[in-house]
Amino acid sequence: MSNLKERILKDGVVYPNNVLKVDSFLNHQIDPQVIHEIAEAFYQHFKDKGITKVFTIEASGIAPAIMTAMRFEVPMLFAKKSLPSTLKKDDQYETKVHSYTKNVTSNVIISKHYLQADDVVLIVDDFLANGEAAKGLMDLVHQAGAKVAGVGICIEKSFQPGRQTLEDLGAEVYSICRIKSLANQEVTFIED
Repeated sequence: MSNLKERILKDGVVYPNNVLKVDSFLNHQIDPQVIHEIAEAFYQHFKDKGITKVFTIEASGIAPAIMTAMRFEVPMLFAKKSLPSTLKKDDQYETKVHSYTKNVTSNVIISKHYLQADDVVLIVDDFLANGEAAKGLMDLVHQAGAKVAGVGICIEKSFQPGRQTLEDLGAEVYSICRIKSLANQEVTFIED
C-alpha cells in the first residue's frame, strides 16, 4: 500500500457531500515523503511522453506539481485565480474553472510568455472529482497551441464523472489513489 493511501486511511476525514479532507498531509500541511512518492509515480508513468512543463492550478496542486517538475527537470507553471497588476489582459490566456469543494467559479489565467506551442504539458492536481480544474487547464494548454501529455491526479473520486469527462476530451488520466466510495464516512479504494 502506498504512503498516500495509508495517510488517507489514517488521517483523512470524510465530510458530507463527498468531501475528503487531507489538510494534515497533502494540501495545507505537506508531508514531503508523500509528495516525493507521488512525484516519482507520476514520473514513472509519464517519463516517455517528452514532458517540457508541469502545469497546475493554485493553490493545492502546487506541492505535487513542483516536486513532479523537479523529478522531470522541467519548469512548473500554475494558473492564477486573480489577475496580477503586472500582467496585461492581452498577454494572458484565460478560462473559467468551477471548484467542486468550494462551489465557486473562478477566472484562471496564465501569462502567454510561459506556455508555448512546442510545450508538452503534464497537468497535475491534488483531487479529481468532476474534472473541472483539469478541463480548464487543458483549455489553457490548447489556447497556447501546446500538447497535453496527460493528467496526473493524487486522489481521484472515481464515483464522480471527472475521469470520464477528461478521457472524453482525449486526456490520459493517471491517478495515484482511486476512491470507490466515501459512504458512511469510510474511504473505500478501487483496487488496481
